[in-house]
Amino acid sequence: MDYVRKILDARVYDVAVNTPLDPMVRLSARLGRHTLLKREDLQPVFSFKIRGAYNKISGLSQSDRLAGVICASAGNHAQGVALSATRLGIASTIVMPVTTPPIKIEAVRHFGGTVVLFGDTFDDAYAHARELGDRDGLTFVHPYDDPDVIAGQGTIAVEMLQQHGGPIDAIFVPIGGGGLAAGIASYVKFLRPDVKVIGVEPADAASMKAAIDAGSRVTLDRVGLFADGVAVRQAGEETFRICRELLDEVITADTDEMCAAVKDIFEDTRILAEPAGALSLAGLKTYAARGGDREGALIAINSGANMNFDRLRHVAERAELGEAREILLAVTIPEERGSYRRFIEVIGGRTITEFNYRYADGSDAHVFVGLKLGDSRREKAELVERMEALGYDVLDITANETAKLHIRYMVGGRTPGLVDEVVLRCEFPERPGALMKFLSGVGQDWTITLFHYRNHGADYGRVLVGLQVPQADRPRFQERLSALGYPYEDETDNPAYRMFLSEA
Repeated sequence: MDYVRKILDARVYDVAVNTPLDPMVRLSARLGRHTLLKREDLQPVFSFKIRGAYNKISGLSQSDRLAGVICASAGNHAQGVALSATRLGIASTIVMPVTTPPIKIEAVRHFGGTVVLFGDTFDDAYAHARELGDRDGLTFVHPYDDPDVIAGQGTIAVEMLQQHGGPIDAIFVPIGGGGLAAGIASYVKFLRPDVKVIGVEPADAASMKAAIDAGSRVTLDRVGLFADGVAVRQAGEETFRICRELLDEVITADTDEMCAAVKDIFEDTRILAEPAGALSLAGLKTYAARGGDREGALIAINSGANMNFDRLRHVAERAELGEAREILLAVTIPEERGSYRRFIEVIGGRTITEFNYRYADGSDAHVFVGLKLGDSRREKAELVERMEALGYDVLDITANETAKLHIRYMVGGRTPGLVDEVVLRCEFPERPGALMKFLSGVGQDWTITLFHYRNHGADYGRVLVGLQVPQADRPRFQERLSALGYPYEDETDNPAYRMFLSEA
C-alpha cells in the first residue's frame, strides 16, 4: 500500500509524457493473442528512465539541490538524470565508463550533464561516482534500488490500467536491476491481482531469476553485453524484496530472440527498439507459444529505443534465427561427382542465406549452409531427417554462438601441419589499446594462429583468437589469462571450429 501511495503521488509529468498503448496488429495475428506495446520509447530521452530519475530529483531538499546530483550509467539512466536535473536547475555529474559509445556521451551533454569518464566497466564507474558523491556532498541517484525511483517507474502501470479497461492476461516487464518490475508489480498486484506480472531477463544476465531461485541476492560472475541496458550482475536489495513477493514468473530470452523481437516491433510500429527495449516482447512470445487457456491481452513494455546504428546489422542478421525461420547446418557430403547437385535437390526451393565450403580430404566435403524456413515447426526436423536418410552427417549449429559470430565468416581457414592450437572466444572493451593489453598480458611466448573480430556497435567487441600452446605450457597459459581479466570461453573443442578450421 505504501508503494501504491508513492506511485500515485509521483511527480513525473513535468518532463515525462503519458505514452500510448499500441496494438501490435501483425504480431497479434501471428500469435493468435491480442498483443499490446507500451511505448516508452516515446519519452524525451527515448526511455522510461526519465520517470524514476525525475521523481527522485524533484523530491530533494533545497540544500541537496544546491549541492547537485551524481549517478553512474552508460545509457538511459544517465540521460534521464541529466535532463531531470537540468529542468530543475540542478547541476548533474554523470560518471560513464570509458568504453561508452560517443553517441551516448553526447546525448548526456546535450541534456546538460557533466560527463566524467572512468573505468572500463559499469562497476568501475559506479565505485568512482560513489567516491565523488561522498567527497563533494552530491546526492547519488540510483538507477533502480531506490523507493522514489521505483515509484516513478510504477506510473507506467497506472497508465496501462487506465488505457486498457478490458481483461489482461499478463504484463511483461524487462528486468535489469528490477526498478521497473518492482514499481509495476506493486501497483498492478494491488489493483488487479488476477493479472500476471512477468519479468523478462537476458539468458546471459538473469540476476533477478538467479536471486529468486536461490532465495537471496546473488552476484553473477559475468553478464552478456548485447542488451546492455539490462546487463546487471546483482539485483537491487529493495527491488529483489518486491519482485520475489509479487512477480508471477521470470522468463529469459537469448540474443536471437531479442533480435526477432526488435524486428517484430519495427514491422508493427516502424520504430527501432534497443535490445533491452524489445526484451519484454521476446518473453511475451515465449509465454504465448506455451498456449494455455487464460484469456485477455498480453502487454509488453518497450522500455527504450537508444539503439546504436552500427548494431542494426547484427540485429538483422540474427532476427531470422530468433524467429526460428533460419537454420544453420554443418553438413558432411561425399566428395564425388554429382554430390552437390543431390545436396541442392534436398534443400529444394528454400532460400539459401549462405553457403560456405571447405575441402576436407579426398572423400568428404564440409558445407556450412544457412536456410530460410517457413512457419511449420516440423520443417527443420523433416529437412534434417531427409539429409540423414541420404547418408549425410548433419550438425545443427543454429544455437552455436561461436559458429554464428565467427566461424560462418571464416570457413576455409585451415593451416596444414598446425598442432597444439587453442581457440578462445573473448570480449574486448571497444577502446584503443585493448588488443595490445591482451597481447602484452598473454606475452610473446605463443604464436597467434587465428584472429577474427567483428564490430557490432556495442561497448565490447567479440574476438575469436587462436594461439599455438604446447600441452606443457597450458597451466602457465591459463594463469596469464586469469590475470588478464578479460571474459573468455575456451572453444578448442567446439564442433564448428573442429569441422571448418582445425587441422586436428
